[in-house]
Amino acid sequence: MPTSDAITVIVADDEPIARSGLRDMLAAVSWVQCVGEAASGTAAVEAINTLKPDLVFLDIQMPGMLGTEVLRHVKKQPHVIFTTAFAEHAVSAFELGALDYLLKPFGQARLEKSLERARAAFGEPGGPTPFDRLTEAFATGPMSRLFVRLGATIVPIAVDSILRFEADGDYVTAFSPRGKHLLHLSLVRLEARLDPTKFTRVHRSHIVNLAHVTAFRRVKGRVIAELSDGARVSVSRERARELRQLGV
Repeated sequence: MPTSDAITVIVADDEPIARSGLRDMLAAVSWVQCVGEAASGTAAVEAINTLKPDLVFLDIQMPGMLGTEVLRHVKKQPHVIFTTAFAEHAVSAFELGALDYLLKPFGQARLEKSLERARAAFGEPGGPTPFDRLTEAFATGPMSRLFVRLGATIVPIAVDSILRFEADGDYVTAFSPRGKHLLHLSLVRLEARLDPTKFTRVHRSHIVNLAHVTAFRRVKGRVIAELSDGARVSVSRERARELRQLGV
């Protein structure tokens, strides 16, 4: 938690009505102090660098610079809650280190849930910082870890410990020894960041960690991947042929 009783906040949104509405809702929360606002991406960078807020409500679609680009240009990474009017822009903590995202329009109750996540994050000494998560998100090459939410906290999990990934609508569920974790990105996008020597897509909906596959078995004319946790995942006919050619 910041040393003062209040968490300092900046509101960055190019819509005056949206900024005003959010400021009014924040004013109802006693432990939050709104110290500034910005109407563009470039103005947001300047405000963050000057005012050094604890938390920023950051719109994604802004003139001058996207909200996601703002985070690359600030000197010190604040905690971030993204706001957006488009569901497809709802990015996860895994992707950009955000504590949460708010899909417009949102009300006081949803805002206060998001603020509680922020307050919990400030009380996590030694936990992953926004800079840690952004460094991982913007890195090139295979990921070494994922940032996932466990209750009110965000924790890193080694990618190599993940047994498998499964498409869940537009998102992905990761299965690890610590449980199931919902990732707000597509399986295709995730696959591009995984080490292809360790992870393979066996089906349009499934990626498995080869280190955790105990066997590939043919069951009633279909190939099944058996994993170390007992899970059984269907392998498509095309992938089964490719795996045989690779000697897997």
